[in-house]
Amino acid sequence: MLLCTDVGNTNIKFALYKGKAQLLKFKFSTNPRNTEDEFSADLYTTLKINGFEPEDIDGSIISSVVPIVTEALCKAIKKISGVKTLILGPGVKSGLDLRIDNPATLGTDLLAMGVAAKEMYPCPAVVIGLGTATTIFYLDKNKKYCGGTISPGVSISLDALTRGGALLPSVDFTSPKKVIGTNTEDCMRSGIINGTACMIDGMIERFNAERDPAATIIATGGLAQSIVKNCKCDIIVNDDLILEGLRLIFEKNRSSMRNS
Repeated sequence: MLLCTDVGNTNIKFALYKGKAQLLKFKFSTNPRNTEDEFSADLYTTLKINGFEPEDIDGSIISSVVPIVTEALCKAIKKISGVKTLILGPGVKSGLDLRIDNPATLGTDLLAMGVAAKEMYPCPAVVIGLGTATTIFYLDKNKKYCGGTISPGVSISLDALTRGGALLPSVDFTSPKKVIGTNTEDCMRSGIINGTACMIDGMIERFNAERDPAATIIATGGLAQSIVKNCKCDIIVNDDLILEGLRLIFEKNRSSMRNS
């Protein structure tokens, strides 16, 4: 079995695969203070209560945008399974042609998303990541990564709004029933959710004007469902895009992992 791990700023997402089949998916909150032993206990317990034996894991790959978490998590996986983890980064074969100024600076989450989109969907494609940051990038008709945009994510925008506005309350991400809110909470929800949806629609329009209007549009991330249903564009939602990309990348590097 293969354990794929996506370490984000807010959550750590895990998926267990046998071949192409996803057997289990779970997540922990990202806590940079967690120790190797704490990660080991959490992983071991989660796997066992779901009927999986940690020692049956024969492969592991991590994409991480929180370096302080990576080492402890790799040691934890090694402790419970005996497997060395492949850390996605420079030197790891992805099969994705990066047509950007400095490929080494590309976030590993974006790399995994690009690999999955390239393999799973028709190109050209516009790929949207709705995480801590909102990322949008473009794959051309030859499946080459051509760059994109990065902007503050939904959660960051809401946090900034509540911190900066002394009288503004914290709200959840429930989608408002109408655009024009009639109370403070719904006005904030509409501004954040519909505002992000409008930004995505507008960015897609500009991508299309600069590139190819026939692009497939894919979105991923914890808030993708909530945002996309308020967009006017036809957007495919795939919550597992990064995890699927990690699975594909591991397969490209499996032989080198056996020899390491």
